[in-house]
Amino acid sequence: MKKRSLMLLASLMLVLSVFLAACNGGNSADGGKDNGKDNGKDTNTEKGGEDAKADLDFPLETSNDKEAIEDGEMTIAMVADEPFEGTLNRNFYSGTYDAEILDFFDEGLLDTDGDYIITNEGAATYELSEDNKKMKLTIKDNVNWHDGEPVKTTDLLYSYELLGHPDYAGNRYDFIIENVEGMPAYHEGKTKEISGIKIIDDKNMEFTFTEASPSILSGFWSYATPRHYVGDIMTGETTIKELESSDKIRVNPIGFGPYKIEKIVPGESVLYARNDDYWRGKPALKSIVQKVVSSATIVESMKKGDVDLASIPADQYETVKDVDNIELLAKVDLAYTYIGFKQGKWDATKKENVTDPKAKMASKELRQAMWHAMDNKTIGEKLYHGLRFPATSLIIPVFDSFHDESIEGRAYDPEKAKELLEEAGFKDTDGDGFREDQKGEKLVINFATMSGGETAEPIAKAYMQNWADVGLKVELVDGRLHDFNAFYDMVENDDPKIDIYQGAWGTGSDPDPSGLYGRTASFNYTRYTSEKNDELLKAGTSEKAFDLEYRKDIYNQWQELMFEDVPVAPTVYRYALEAANNRVVNYTIEPGKEAERYKWGVSE
Repeated sequence: MKKRSLMLLASLMLVLSVFLAACNGGNSADGGKDNGKDNGKDTNTEKGGEDAKADLDFPLETSNDKEAIEDGEMTIAMVADEPFEGTLNRNFYSGTYDAEILDFFDEGLLDTDGDYIITNEGAATYELSEDNKKMKLTIKDNVNWHDGEPVKTTDLLYSYELLGHPDYAGNRYDFIIENVEGMPAYHEGKTKEISGIKIIDDKNMEFTFTEASPSILSGFWSYATPRHYVGDIMTGETTIKELESSDKIRVNPIGFGPYKIEKIVPGESVLYARNDDYWRGKPALKSIVQKVVSSATIVESMKKGDVDLASIPADQYETVKDVDNIELLAKVDLAYTYIGFKQGKWDATKKENVTDPKAKMASKELRQAMWHAMDNKTIGEKLYHGLRFPATSLIIPVFDSFHDESIEGRAYDPEKAKELLEEAGFKDTDGDGFREDQKGEKLVINFATMSGGETAEPIAKAYMQNWADVGLKVELVDGRLHDFNAFYDMVENDDPKIDIYQGAWGTGSDPDPSGLYGRTASFNYTRYTSEKNDELLKAGTSEKAFDLEYRKDIYNQWQELMFEDVPVAPTVYRYALEAANNRVVNYTIEPGKEAERYKWGVSE
């Protein structure tokens, strides 16, 4: 999957509508980093998860049917307990908060529909050849950057030149980028041109792919970069490193979306002004203020009318459900929370994950047992009021064609956990109530998780108690929870203090999991690798995978492999809960309608 958008505890983040792919959207799911394929789209409650919580029935759009007033203004909350980073470029951003900002002023050239497949309804159209290896892309008329310059095909080319550049240190160089013909040679510095991208003129271009793959339709990267504005690395005008930290990305970024950035207060707020020349038509709102509001105060802000739109932490559902001046919307999210087991390191030279067979968490029986020991059902019901439900597989129920319902996950079963540990040689040899490792040495498992929201600490303590109940001594890294940015810095850099961690992923619109679990995926934070994993992930994006039944079988095999090897233990799927003030009109979270953002308005 592609973009960066990991996530954190759902309570703590804004359930982004989100996101981590390639096509149109921005990013992500609960706080964290979106994998790149998340295109900003969620799904409704009919797409998955309904068996787990059938009594939850939320609308997907606001009921206010009044006309939007002319020149209305709206305040939108970014529900966060720390400042946003402010890397406002699709190629470089990493967190869900930055993705929320990007969604207002930037968009992909190609739209996607409710099934996350690219369409011709966006700022460009495409034609795919009969052999599915060539794509012609044509930019529509009157698609202009915020400075008035037309969006050109060379701007989309520039994104690929950035993503594939040998100096690129981001997380989005994955299968869908590498599959462009000539990209590997360019990525290795053997050539300065990408042979598989042909510029015909300013509005027409052609892509040639090495392999025909269904991921082209659900993961194609169509985010352009304004080469004329940010500076050109290809001519030596700037460098990748300079570009990523430049004011033209962090202070004064431009896009061609419905709103322009007028002012940024770093880490705190963004003021947007209407883009009167937006190619779809004049946006309804004159201006938008997007500001950081803490998870602890968001409900009170909605009650007072200080905020018009906000994602609501699931742990505050009981507090917000009866507020008179708002209505709640929800859908099953393109995301899941998980426990990751560190098993190696990222090799920056080879740009691949290297698994260490001697890692503390190398025993799959230990990992299986820790999954069985977690009482995820109780956490979802008691701490999240049913808005979270036990996760069973690493392909979420939203992808109903590929989610393997026959895999029931590892249910809460302390006795099974103890049995697995005993058989694998994890025994309490000194009688202190905690198990030693297979060599008879003291075993202490260091657990990293994030602060924020009312449930972060109770969840951490609950899991630690679950593991203690089966004889595993688990301690918090540094004896405390870490804030979002510090947490991901440690996880991404393979801090040796971390043995396990709790994170979350926005899956993106493409069911292909290679961007999160592939050998060369930098998002693969556990650093798990295996030849069988390589084989199945490659098959899942192959030309044969255009056959739905074949691809389904491949992904069923992959889910079985992940169930057996447990590089991560999925904990809960979740509903994304949002609140809208009663004056909001034309607001929807229905999949395939993200492009209607420019219609959002207020009735008074």
